[in-house]
Amino acid sequence: MITGTGIDIVAVNRFNSWLDNTALLYRFFHSEEIVKVMKKKAGAAESLAVRFACKEAFGKALGTGLMGLTLKNICVCNDTKGKPFLQLFGDAQEALQKSGAEKIHISLSHEKEYAIAQVILEKERI
Repeated sequence: MITGTGIDIVAVNRFNSWLDNTALLYRFFHSEEIVKVMKKKAGAAESLAVRFACKEAFGKALGTGLMGLTLKNICVCNDTKGKPFLQLFGDAQEALQKSGAEKIHISLSHEKEYAIAQVILEKERI
């Protein structure tokens, strides 16, 4: 059963300046995300943007927005085939548990100007 859904879109150019601001990166992104993004060089801003959109979409799926969430505790990762998934820590993990959701489904996409993410939260029927 779907317990929540969220979607967010962001302008990629907003993240170009973030690439040179290490303090800002570590405020909003998990260290694993930063390492992965910085290896990309070309496409780094798109990768940051889509990850940020996913964090926003996760908050919307919870129904709380980002209130009470530390964004760097929401880490957008990829499995060995490239499929994205969320790894949660601290307050983000607690918020998911409190919501009752057991699974997180995410979809990410970006073009030159925009990045979009969708998050669906699911739990088994009772």
